[in-house]
Amino acid sequence: MSSYRDLDIYKMAYDLAIKVHHMSLKLPKHELYEQGSQVRRSTKSIKDTIVEGYGRRKYKADFIKFLIYAQASCDEATSQLTTINELYSDIAPNAIKLLEEYKVLGAKINKFIQYVELNWKT
Repeated sequence: MSSYRDLDIYKMAYDLAIKVHHMSLKLPKHELYEQGSQVRRSTKSIKDTIVEGYGRRKYKADFIKFLIYAQASCDEATSQLTTINELYSDIAPNAIKLLEEYKVLGAKINKFIQYVELNWKT
């Protein structure tokens, strides 16, 4: 791995953040700066935290800490999408699909944390 861009979890987090951004712009106007802003920030935080952790990869404990933060942001994104799914049934099919994709991403982040804990050399 020569770059964070080589990480599957980064690629997936980035792609999903773009999808959520576009989906969130379909929310009712009064939600664009409330629920919409929150879901955009939590999803973008996942990819950004992975990048920041990768930048600290020389320090295994820091790398793991930031991956755990990314996992927490993934959980937050799932919570936000669940709320959107409950409140806005007209865009629920998109939210449901995204929820499934975030569950996969969360599992991949978790596996990568385990990999770093066991195999990462500093």
